[in-house]
Amino acid sequence: MSTFGKVDCFRLGWPMRADADFFKTPKFAYPNRLNGEERSAGSVHWMGKINFVEIRSFWHIFRSFDRMWIFLILSLQAMIIIAWNGGTPSDIFDAGVFKQVLSIFITAAVLKLGQATLDIVFGWKARRSMSFARKLRYVLKLVSAAAWVVILPVTYAYTWSNPSGLSRIIKSWLGNGQNQPSLYILAVVIYLAPNILAAVLFLFPCIRRILESSNVKVITFMMWWSQPRLFVGRGMHEGPFSLFKYTMFWVLLLAMKLIVSFYIEIKPLVQPTKDIMREPIRNFQWHEFFPNASNNIGVVIALWAPIILVYFMDTQIWYAVFSTLIGGIYGACRRLGEIRTLGMLRSRFESLPWAFNKLLIPSDQHKRKGFRAAFSTKLAKPSGNEQEREKIAARFAQMWNLIITSFREEDLIDNREMDLLLVPYCKDRELDIFQWPPFLLASKIPIALDMAADSGGNYRDLNKRMKSDPYFSYAIRECYASFKNIINTLVFGQREKVVMQEIFEVVDKHIAEETLIRDLNMRSLPALSKKLIELLELLQKNKVEDLGQVVILFQDMLEVVTKDIMEEQELSSVLDSIHGGNAKKHEGMTPLDQQDQLFTKAIKFPVEASNAWTEKIKRLHLLLTVKESAMDVPTNLDARRRISFFANSLFMDMPNAPKVRNMLPFSVLTPYYKEDVLFSSDNLEEANEDGITILFYLQKIYPDEWKNFLERVNRSEEEARDDDTIEDELRLWASYRGQTLTRTVRGMMYYRKALELQAFLDNAKDDDLMKGYREIADMKESELMTECKAIADMKFTYVVSCQQYGIQKRSGDPCAHDILRLMTTYPSFRVAYIDEVEAPSQDRNKKTDKVYYSVLVKAAVTKSDDPGQSLDQVIYKIKLPGNAILGEGKPENQNHAIIFTRGECLQTIDMNQEHYMEEALKMRNLLEEFLEKHDGVRYPSILGVREHIFTGSVSSLAWFMSNQETSFVTIGQRVLANPLRVRFHYGHPDIFDRLFHLTRGGISKASKIINLSEDIFAGFNSTLREGNVTHHEYMQVGKGRDVGLNQISLFEAKIANGNGEQTLSRDIYRLGHRFDFFRMLSCYYTTIGFYFSTMITVWTVYAFLYGRLYLVLSGLDAALATGKRFVHNTPLQVALASESFVQLGFLMALPMMMEIGLERGFRTALSDFVLMQLQLASVFFTFSLGTKTHYYGRTLLHGGAEYRATGRGFVVFHAKFAENYRLYSRSHFVKGIELMILLVVYEIFGQTYRGAITYIFITVSMWFMVGTWLFAPFLFNPSGFEWQKIVDDWTDWNKWISNRGGIGVAPEKSWESWWDKEQGPLRHSGKRGTILEILLALRFFIYQYGLVYHLNITKQYNQSVLVISLSYFVTRQMFAYVSGLCSLSN
Repeated sequence: MSTFGKVDCFRLGWPMRADADFFKTPKFAYPNRLNGEERSAGSVHWMGKINFVEIRSFWHIFRSFDRMWIFLILSLQAMIIIAWNGGTPSDIFDAGVFKQVLSIFITAAVLKLGQATLDIVFGWKARRSMSFARKLRYVLKLVSAAAWVVILPVTYAYTWSNPSGLSRIIKSWLGNGQNQPSLYILAVVIYLAPNILAAVLFLFPCIRRILESSNVKVITFMMWWSQPRLFVGRGMHEGPFSLFKYTMFWVLLLAMKLIVSFYIEIKPLVQPTKDIMREPIRNFQWHEFFPNASNNIGVVIALWAPIILVYFMDTQIWYAVFSTLIGGIYGACRRLGEIRTLGMLRSRFESLPWAFNKLLIPSDQHKRKGFRAAFSTKLAKPSGNEQEREKIAARFAQMWNLIITSFREEDLIDNREMDLLLVPYCKDRELDIFQWPPFLLASKIPIALDMAADSGGNYRDLNKRMKSDPYFSYAIRECYASFKNIINTLVFGQREKVVMQEIFEVVDKHIAEETLIRDLNMRSLPALSKKLIELLELLQKNKVEDLGQVVILFQDMLEVVTKDIMEEQELSSVLDSIHGGNAKKHEGMTPLDQQDQLFTKAIKFPVEASNAWTEKIKRLHLLLTVKESAMDVPTNLDARRRISFFANSLFMDMPNAPKVRNMLPFSVLTPYYKEDVLFSSDNLEEANEDGITILFYLQKIYPDEWKNFLERVNRSEEEARDDDTIEDELRLWASYRGQTLTRTVRGMMYYRKALELQAFLDNAKDDDLMKGYREIADMKESELMTECKAIADMKFTYVVSCQQYGIQKRSGDPCAHDILRLMTTYPSFRVAYIDEVEAPSQDRNKKTDKVYYSVLVKAAVTKSDDPGQSLDQVIYKIKLPGNAILGEGKPENQNHAIIFTRGECLQTIDMNQEHYMEEALKMRNLLEEFLEKHDGVRYPSILGVREHIFTGSVSSLAWFMSNQETSFVTIGQRVLANPLRVRFHYGHPDIFDRLFHLTRGGISKASKIINLSEDIFAGFNSTLREGNVTHHEYMQVGKGRDVGLNQISLFEAKIANGNGEQTLSRDIYRLGHRFDFFRMLSCYYTTIGFYFSTMITVWTVYAFLYGRLYLVLSGLDAALATGKRFVHNTPLQVALASESFVQLGFLMALPMMMEIGLERGFRTALSDFVLMQLQLASVFFTFSLGTKTHYYGRTLLHGGAEYRATGRGFVVFHAKFAENYRLYSRSHFVKGIELMILLVVYEIFGQTYRGAITYIFITVSMWFMVGTWLFAPFLFNPSGFEWQKIVDDWTDWNKWISNRGGIGVAPEKSWESWWDKEQGPLRHSGKRGTILEILLALRFFIYQYGLVYHLNITKQYNQSVLVISLSYFVTRQMFAYVSGLCSLSN
């Protein structure tokens, strides 16, 4: 029972009694304290681990995923047996072959014994604290495994009449009895009985879930053997349909993998192996220690090693292929990429208002779901009355305009584009039309006028051309309706009103009868349009002195209509009114003295201006005057992407939106340490060594946004630099384009704006709705807006956990001032931090103690008359028992601030992210996902959201990283969530079930080192505790990534370190054992398996080259080649091709191209891929391969995992060679030189019997890897090949390598200090790591051992062992001499 479930809790009372002893420390809590004094703690032992012990070893990979490795090893054994005895799968039906294949169960028993042994070895340190039941379980498993290792071989030996090998030895020990094959079959059946039972339960996951979750003693006793008595890892099985989907995924994948491996890798290698083993080679070119070894076993190992490694690695390649195909199909089913261009947006724009109303406006109607709905492109429009259509138009206008104005505030569009994209805020009920954005209608009226002028009376052709584009009709109808409304508004004279009414009645009659184009003279419309434009320009000025011109324009327009457009018989009464009964038609324009009786005193001008009137005049003027097409509006690529994705998302499967009052309340939490909050003016103007400033850099990257900014502030470029009044605006503009906290806060505060608007739409009456959100918001003391703001504050909270804010305030750090400025700008924004203060100590030996508090503050204006003088105000202050930062910092920074968040949901956002107004509108839809069981079993505990990487335009490397990350956060996580059901938490912006995680340890694990990748452990934790992680792609959040090679390498080193620590963790162990077999495969290949497969890729190169080195230096390769018993065969080429597939980045390129093809078109995907290759993407991915391999392997062997700050800044500087050397020496340079020497030796000593083309064909990918690892840091370094930079780098490197190290000398200042830091993990790696490192280092003696026998001076001594002994002695003496010289020089 938990602490808060005990009866003792109720002794506290409510309100809490101050004298309650519930929280008092009992006397027996600290046995090392006696009478208030500290006693030696030597007699008090730490309880230690009681369950799982993290020990640094590669064996964790086998221990955690033993079922997978057993399957792969048994499959390999079976395929080799079949290939050796015939070569076709049908040979398994042969009795002899079948008996040999049955030996795989003996191998399985041996591997199970190894697993049981590893459990005891790795749990040995916990033997004192481990429960008896667990010890007994481990011992019984070991005894059982050992028993089967004896039983199965013994019974197998009696299945053969004339056994060979080990079977013959066993049979000779036990006696040559009668053959009893059925005995072995019986033993296998008994051995497999638990697996058969598990397979049956696998088919019925509901039964397995009930059994695992049950606390009934009988069931727990029965489950004791397979399931430890823990409250985690129980009941994780999915529903039947999910089970079927991921099972079929892996069945097809494994079938394809095994078929290809058998026919292309294993079978072709069998015959050469038989030939090699048939005739032993006895002539060697060096001293062979095992000259009489049978079957040329060294050659066989060198031949098979790369193939075996590729066999264990290529499942990762097949996973990439299958996940790409499945991810593409799922993406298409989710309707991704239906709207990806402006042309597609225009074609679907007519459906947007109804899609808005259907998804983003609360409704009681239920939408269609299911497979058919996923492919349906029809959107049912409401069949309600005209009033309901007006509401739809008004709601659409408010949301659409909010999105467009946010674009303008972000400088993505200019003023003209904003005017073309906006729709009227106020719905004019007198206009019985739907008013579309002008960018859809732009140039339609001028084109229609030109077509009318050139029609020549051919009304059929004109009518046909008008109907070809529906937006012609929309533009014409709106212009006519607006013109009619304006005329009726301006004209107040009774006689004039009658005239205008008769004219409009005639036009309306023609429109109703569809005879307008046939019966009226359309060629005179341009003249009428010209007069109308002049009138609109005067109305925009709205000056009283222009009244006379307005009257003249009215009279001229009337003249055009009555004399040029309409027929005389249609306007007889109108003409009588105009000319006083004289209906005679005059030629030309009627003199003014005959018309002064009309409009002279009947025009209401100037007009009482209002927002609605101004919008109407401006909009009509745009429709009439914009002659160029607006097909490219908006021109900004980011604006196009955002508006297209938003429109596309409205046709995707999304829950209905509840009212804001009824939505789930949520909070957003952002951890912040010491990153940039707001760029200072000095930062923007500070030039690097090439004279490039950050501001100049941003202007070149975002030229259109810079131009829009200048237009917004109404300054020229020179004025913007020199004008101090817009300094803050300039700083904000630059900060919004960097990875700053200001950018993140602005994006997250869009939630509040969106909720205010949505609350307005929920609660507004019809009149308020027609007036528009903007007009109501501008009204002072509006009860409706006050209510909307209150609702938004109740439903949304934003907290930034600024870990160092208290220290920054006291030290006067500018970051503290910038954070305070953010709180002032956004009053509902909150900051949490850990405050460290000095307090009097209760210990008489110390004067003061450090006391820690969790503090929540907001901005507070100290003076009512001076709103600029602001300070922060403490809301809550909670005393902590000690310093909360015990691990890496970020997890604790998040967890301590969770108590300050509110609501049922919590979105975690990094400080290098941003949000968009249009996406914030969909938040209440997304939160509804928490109320739906997505797999039919459990509700979600984490909602995954896709990301857009916004740093892709900064550099070519940033583009590569952006595409790589985009494919992972879209198609990658799509497949992980469905069908594989193994999506975890890979970083922000996922949304947590706050209450679920508050009661299960928080949203981050904070143990130092082991939880370096704290994010994914939240996903592990959630899954192990019966949570459900989903992924949703109708909403996206922006995220920044590293943009320079050094930054990217540090980030990938951190991720590789984190995966190394995950390999050692109990979470991975429990997932590997508690998942079913196929879900376990998904977990492995999408977490640590990716990094281990990457490492195997590099191991394949090493295995091949060292195998070749052994063959060429020993002389075996020449003997084999000249004897024509072995050639470079197909399996070897396939193995190296598989290695190249991973090495060159094609493993990443497949999902990348699929996702780009889905969302932007496959032609774009192909062109992007080609362009990436031209920009050396393969060099980048090959270099990243070395980074992942080095840091993952080093972490498993020696540790050394640590958080690596990347800076997240713009790379506008040249990295010095010393910095590159420190960063890449151990991971790339040393290994690259080693591989280069191997390739050179292979070429030199094998060239007499092998052609150059064969050598190039086999080693080209390896040479590419060598060149990449050695030169990529210089290739991607700004000004990397500039001569002066090279000279400066050489001088700096010499200085660095000559400086002495010591205490207090940073690694950046001295080679010696750097070397001590690099060797730190080795000094603390333990005996196993040290021994393994020594064994790995012994490989370098192979060079010397082989090369010394190929020197001319050793020819006379043949292959004597004295040669190598003497060479080792000479080498040692030379090193000692050089070392002595170095010591004397120092």
